[in-house]
Amino acid sequence: MNMKSMATAKGTGCSRRSGAEILGTLSNEQRRRWIESLCDDEAEAILHDWEFWARPNQLAPTERPWDNWLVLAGRGFGKTRMGSEQVRRWVKKFPIVNLVGATAADVRDVMVQGIGAGSAIMEVCRRDERLVYEKSNRRLAWPNGAVSVLFSAEEPERLRGPQCHKAWCDDIAAWKYPSEAWEQFEFGLRLGSNAQVVVTTTPKPIKLIKELVVNPATVITRGSTYDNKANLAQNFFNSIIRKYEGTRLGRQELMAELLDDRPGALWTLKAIDDDRVRPCPPLTRIVIGVDPAVSSGDDSAEWGIVAVGMGPSPNGRDGPPHFYVLDDLSRKLSPNEAAQLVVHGYQAHKADRIVAEVNNGGDLVEAILRNVNHNFAYKAVRASRGKLTRAEPIAALYEQHRVHHVGAFGVLEDQMCDYVPMDSKSPDRMDALVWALTELSGDWEEEVIYEYDERHSISPDLDVFDRLPYWKM
Repeated sequence: MNMKSMATAKGTGCSRRSGAEILGTLSNEQRRRWIESLCDDEAEAILHDWEFWARPNQLAPTERPWDNWLVLAGRGFGKTRMGSEQVRRWVKKFPIVNLVGATAADVRDVMVQGIGAGSAIMEVCRRDERLVYEKSNRRLAWPNGAVSVLFSAEEPERLRGPQCHKAWCDDIAAWKYPSEAWEQFEFGLRLGSNAQVVVTTTPKPIKLIKELVVNPATVITRGSTYDNKANLAQNFFNSIIRKYEGTRLGRQELMAELLDDRPGALWTLKAIDDDRVRPCPPLTRIVIGVDPAVSSGDDSAEWGIVAVGMGPSPNGRDGPPHFYVLDDLSRKLSPNEAAQLVVHGYQAHKADRIVAEVNNGGDLVEAILRNVNHNFAYKAVRASRGKLTRAEPIAALYEQHRVHHVGAFGVLEDQMCDYVPMDSKSPDRMDALVWALTELSGDWEEEVIYEYDERHSISPDLDVFDRLPYWKM
């Protein structure tokens, strides 16, 4: 089978398979003969021929005109490769094709340079297409004179003004300010007679994705992780797939289902979206809520670390205080790393208190923190009531439209909207949020405060605590 016959087989309507899939059906001897028949230039061309390697549902839709090509697919489907190849195709005809990612690091590591997966723009280009990555100018310079300006969705205001003919927006479900960034981006997508954008993301029922889905100018490509099983590591399926297969999270992240709010959950994403703000008014108090992990290892839970502030309502009206979720620093950390991050958050947000649950860690939690820095106000809280009893008053604050997320916090909000009392595991980020909001709203249980190493007793029952010994790492 020569290149011409391979192309003919690939193009037949009955096969609906990529050239690579057709090649895989040949015997070893047939494949060997076919590969040996290629000259160096032909082999180079096939290596970088996306239409040869792509599955049919990875190619740009041609059945009808579109402004937005929304790729809603599971992890490992090949979304990044699709975005990179579409940009590579567009820059041959259009002088400005911009890129927007969730963060500056995501734009660099996922969209532009890659980290060895072979899917980023600089990894898929032929030698004669090699572009120049001008980091200081935040742009890619292509050999034919085309440019791609790079943007982070964390800074929507930077999208104000710059124009483009085409664009690639990646992982919009993880954008911190999805609506604001998209609005500014759309104003700039105005050059030429057919401005278009390819949007690659795992699905999440945020307002922006729902709006794109129902937009008549949007064409949607859907796919699951299983579609690309042949190109994924076996241990990925042995661990991640089997762990989440059949779960609600697996339906979203693997099967790419756009799920509705979970019945019985204390929070809904729509309610959070309705009260989301940017920016927030001047705040009168800021606290860092901490839910420590009880172990440090691959299977340990995350340290929940959430910054929350208190201030007036967003519109400045008189009334009860409102609360603003400012940051989610939660992640898997060693005790020392967690302490450094908590103290960093305390200093960066100019917080007036760290509030930490000590049911499992006890005095050791404060000792770990003070081993990093002594100069912070600290409050230890112990959970004597059930999780539902603690979470319900906080959910009520959301129902009263008094809690506002300053931007989007994807993982935290997933935990909140997936938490069904008596039917869900303990979510660390949500716990940290609840402790911070409990402190600010005045619904506390029992406490002892240490400010700048000077003890202030507020409960006779807790006077048994004398001077805490500092724990050295």
